[in-house]
Amino acid sequence: MKIAFIHYHLNTGGVTTVLKQQLGAISDWCRTLVLSGTAPETSFPARVVHIPELAYSRQYKGQFDPEEAAQAILEAIHTRFDGPCDVLHVHNPTLAKNHQYIKILTALQEKGASLLLQIHDFAEDGRPHAYFSESYPADCHYGVINGRDYDILLKAGLKPGGLHLLTNMVAPPGKTPSPEPLPKPMTLYPVRAIRRKNIGEAILLSLFFKNQTILSITLPPNSAADMVSYQTWKAFAKDRHLTVEFDRGLNHDFETSVMSADSLITTSITEGFGFSYLEPWLFGKILWGRKLPDICRDFEQKGIHLQHLYDRLLVPVDWFGLHLFRTKWVNSVRQACRLFNHRLDDAVIQQAFDSCTKDGHTDFGLLDEGSQKKVIDKLIGDPGKREVLVQLNPFLIKAGDVSDKNRIIRHNRDAIEQSYNQKQYGQLLGQTYDRVANTSVKQRIDKRVLISAFLDLERFSLLKWSDIIIRR
Repeated sequence: MKIAFIHYHLNTGGVTTVLKQQLGAISDWCRTLVLSGTAPETSFPARVVHIPELAYSRQYKGQFDPEEAAQAILEAIHTRFDGPCDVLHVHNPTLAKNHQYIKILTALQEKGASLLLQIHDFAEDGRPHAYFSESYPADCHYGVINGRDYDILLKAGLKPGGLHLLTNMVAPPGKTPSPEPLPKPMTLYPVRAIRRKNIGEAILLSLFFKNQTILSITLPPNSAADMVSYQTWKAFAKDRHLTVEFDRGLNHDFETSVMSADSLITTSITEGFGFSYLEPWLFGKILWGRKLPDICRDFEQKGIHLQHLYDRLLVPVDWFGLHLFRTKWVNSVRQACRLFNHRLDDAVIQQAFDSCTKDGHTDFGLLDEGSQKKVIDKLIGDPGKREVLVQLNPFLIKAGDVSDKNRIIRHNRDAIEQSYNQKQYGQLLGQTYDRVANTSVKQRIDKRVLISAFLDLERFSLLKWSDIIIRR
């Protein structure tokens, strides 16, 4: 088969990594071409054609005709394959990173291209700054990376024959280095610490660590909005003399840090595919922390054991000031609705808030950073508060202590290697490409359904959604 891929860029990152894995998985039986808005930073495992009009709009400052950009894409494909490709596989096309993208894709459709549009991130999932006001391309195939998104797009109007679950592969680590001897035990949060990674919750958990275990966070964020939050957490931890290390990844090799850790942790409130739930086991390390049920259900269906993770961390609402939190929360909901042109009655908003704070408790992951700091200060200033939190969250008694961990590590490593290997990934892609190339579809996405699905007030976290106000 002849497969052409499109992405905005080939910079180091999650989607570029997935693209490289896809190229490796199909290299034995496909001819390939990659079309990108920017040239690759380093050598790339496929022929690459640089088409500047595919880049982010903020990078390409000139004006261009989408029809001409589409023609340039088709000419590059014809040059490579001496004719058309079987499938044009486009990554993350529903994010308005390039304001002309949908027009380019529509032009490609009109010229006969068979499109597979793979969505890694939804603008409707808390990213109104990347939201297209226009309709998404219709009558083409779509792919998603988890079962949650698959179910949502079925409800939004896509059909099973035109929607494909393209779960990522999980590459095994190469030769692992020897652990670094450390003066104290270390729990590692291997993450770029954007707001959605819920750094405050990891810091709270560190108060329950035993044996003077240090919480180590690997990397700072890239964006200005996330950096403001990150710097305040660094100052907070320093002022209170907490056993938290920041920026470890700037001075230590990643693999060595993982091998030197006693365990790995995640407290993220949102994920796409969820590599963080799979990769630690391949290093022979236990993972613990917060579980996202709608992401982890895919893994548990494959036999991966994640029962030792928790799905919420309850805190009393009178520890952080309910009135101020309600104001921030309601304002963020209303702002999200305005930015997506979505209507919700005030009574519905108030009912959802009451549900999130019923019985005088709420999930720590829903709070903004200021409220989270108040909760942590309560625990630091009053040792008796620890017992209150343990009663609400019994797992804190043995924070990070997983029984029979060697058995769980072996089991999960085997399950991951069996279900997420390159061979199976290549077979999945091959089956998908066959369907895209040989099956026409009539379908379209109802964007109102998408917004309703992702704007879930029962899980409306200020760490995720208040970011839209900062960015605007």
